[in-house]
Amino acid sequence: MKIGVIVATIQEITETRKILENVISKNIFDLVFYEGRVSENEVILVRCGVGKVNAARTAQILIDKYKVDCVINIGAAGGIDSELNIKDIVIGDSLVQYDFDISALGNSTKGELDGIGKFIKSDTKLVNICKNILENLENRDFNYKIGTIATADIFCADPKIAKEIHQEFGAECVEMEGAAIAQVCFLDDVPFLVIRGISDSPNGNNGIDYFEYCNIAAKQATNILEELIKNYMK
Repeated sequence: MKIGVIVATIQEITETRKILENVISKNIFDLVFYEGRVSENEVILVRCGVGKVNAARTAQILIDKYKVDCVINIGAAGGIDSELNIKDIVIGDSLVQYDFDISALGNSTKGELDGIGKFIKSDTKLVNICKNILENLENRDFNYKIGTIATADIFCADPKIAKEIHQEFGAECVEMEGAAIAQVCFLDDVPFLVIRGISDSPNGNNGIDYFEYCNIAAKQATNILEELIKNYMK
């Protein structure tokens, strides 16, 4: 199995590289791809940078150059469900671009992508494996949710906007890459999944919280990723 993994930040790739063995790197279009192994699976890891365009570009290059069997995006996110706390995990069973809006044209609603719809569904097998992993983790000191992850080219810092996103889309958390990666994978017919560790919430201090807890969130998501890859072929 050849698995592609996309992260956005330095903190996230630092954590994720730790799980790879026999690593070599290649530079393709100014992106560094780390080729390694986890258990019996080949893993291709790359940092896309922040934002939807970076994420979509990287996903397409990854798919074109490596012909991966699936793509997994991991990293930190801001929790917008009041039940989520820092260190908790969200598994995205669907993704939405909450800043995409052509509703003024009259034939669509906010977040709806032409020819795709509003919500992009993740691979059911990957979601279920993640659920089983989380349910069976020993001494788990965090909670998890399976639900919608909302993506935009916005660092959501306003509690009012966060509440609106949660109410309008039923989203658990917000970030800046997942749904763009999901859109590319959907169009290319490649299974995908997004795993996010909660690093902050839009509470007025979320910028401070993000930098303090980003490494923790990245480590949480990486731990789940490692277990997922080890169990993917079972």
